[in-house]
Amino acid sequence: MLRAPLLAAARSTKIRALVEAVPATRSVVRRFVAGSGTADAVRVARELAADGRRITLDHLGEDTTDAGQAAATVRAYEDVLSALAAEGLAAGADVSVKLSAVGQFLPSDGEDVALENARKICAAAEAVGATVTLDMEDHTTTDSTLGILRELRGEYPWVGAVLQAYLRRTEQDCRELSGPGSRVRLCKGAYAEPASVAFPEKSEVDKSYVRCLRVLMAGQGYPMVASHDPRMIEIAAALAEENGRTDDDHEFQMLYGIRPEEQRRIAAAGSRMRVYVPYGDEWYGYFMRRLAERPANLAFFLRGLATRS
Repeated sequence: MLRAPLLAAARSTKIRALVEAVPATRSVVRRFVAGSGTADAVRVARELAADGRRITLDHLGEDTTDAGQAAATVRAYEDVLSALAAEGLAAGADVSVKLSAVGQFLPSDGEDVALENARKICAAAEAVGATVTLDMEDHTTTDSTLGILRELRGEYPWVGAVLQAYLRRTEQDCRELSGPGSRVRLCKGAYAEPASVAFPEKSEVDKSYVRCLRVLMAGQGYPMVASHDPRMIEIAAALAEENGRTDDDHEFQMLYGIRPEEQRRIAAAGSRMRVYVPYGDEWYGYFMRRLAERPANLAFFLRGLATRS
């Protein structure tokens, strides 16, 4: 019942101002966000690497309509990749990029700017042995994002894509992106979408997720199973075994701050476990979507505010 209001609040400037004005908010946000700068991202990467977990870093920010801000986001990714390399943490690392943060929504030539900016991030990643995954946003950006993905893969075939199981189109997208070398992160989806394009019921989303998993695990690509749901993780592991996959040709992914003990368990068992680590000052939209995903996250936030007020 709270999901829709929380997702609406994620785009409200008034509610953002109220939430950010509460002094205790940032201390609670630290559960889900590494910090504001490059040094925070590197610190968390080092901590996760210590017990076998891999990383994908997301420099927070989205929906920019300012070319200067888009260019600053590119520089932030270049800086963090360089810092990871200096610490010996870049090989095998990944960065997650929202195309709306690097120019996709610019009024005149947004797609071209986003493509060129994404190219710069890919070049920086390739230089240090890292990879790039294009985050997926709401359904209105899906075709644009997949079009830019195709362009990038001509030069950087390892660029990853995110597909969202709650969209009705995603099973077919999985078929089209399950070829050799294709890296696909499958998640359930975290935006408010109309029923005409997305499954409205959780049970339907779960069924779609399993159908998509079947396609990806039977394909020739590299599935990235992004879920905290124990049942989905169990199903993914069974499908990987059924399709003769090894620990090296698929991975599990979870968000920073959510189920860390399970993350460690998966890594200790020999499977690849990657943690999605957001950092930066533009944390509000990301944080509100995390609250909307699980009631337990909202309860944690409210308890944190109560104990720190």
